[in-house]
Amino acid sequence: MHVQDSRWSSATAITHGGGAVGGTLSAAAGNGRGDGPRSAPLRVDAQRNLEHVLRAAREVFGELGYGAPMEDVARRARVGVGTVYRRFPSKDVLVRRIAEEETSRLTDQARAALGQEDEPWSALSRFLRTSVASGAGRLLPPQVLRVGVAEDGTGLDEARVPQQRMQPGAGELRLVPEQPAVPADPADDAGAAALLDVVGQLVERARAAGELRADVSVSDVLLVIATAAPSLPDAAQQAAASARLLDILLEGLRSRPQA
Repeated sequence: MHVQDSRWSSATAITHGGGAVGGTLSAAAGNGRGDGPRSAPLRVDAQRNLEHVLRAAREVFGELGYGAPMEDVARRARVGVGTVYRRFPSKDVLVRRIAEEETSRLTDQARAALGQEDEPWSALSRFLRTSVASGAGRLLPPQVLRVGVAEDGTGLDEARVPQQRMQPGAGELRLVPEQPAVPADPADDAGAAALLDVVGQLVERARAAGELRADVSVSDVLLVIATAAPSLPDAAQQAAASARLLDILLEGLRSRPQA
């Protein structure tokens, strides 16, 4: 597993042709994700190229991290790198687009589990299994995964971990302020907050039912998603490894009766 912060921060260091590409986003970039309002629909071939680029970016970033160069994305999409930059005028725009989509997908999966499973542990485990199977954990942005090592190397750096207020009845989630590696976008924060909120509901329900260890937080659950989604060259081996690892991690999350 690669820690996503380092992968995310390296994204802004990638340049094209020796110089920064798209330092100023063009009007086509719209809302900063390369998919802003257009005067006319995309041509069929342009739409097809966009879909290829997005699929390739998810695969490449999932395998190599957000520091992977745009050339790798273009190669996987079987288009010229200029085609990628015409749609996403900077590396940061593409990274944000992929991270936003994956955060939204995880949020939808959590809401589905919350709404369709009456039993709290079943809801939480369903969310984890669905999310790990989708591979979304490899693309979690740093807004929702703030896990690191303290400067003295002794353990977690608490200033970098998403905090969940643990007082009974509070149930409030918040993001710990930190200087971001890339310029902040309010939509990114809103998407991260929505994910933390709905996962927090799954966690609180399972804890209240006595099925989840009392010390497990939202950040722990998200870390499980990231940890249990290894990138292996063989798809069948990857699926089997993910399922096996998730079974072990789920056992670690469950509460045990007092002896």
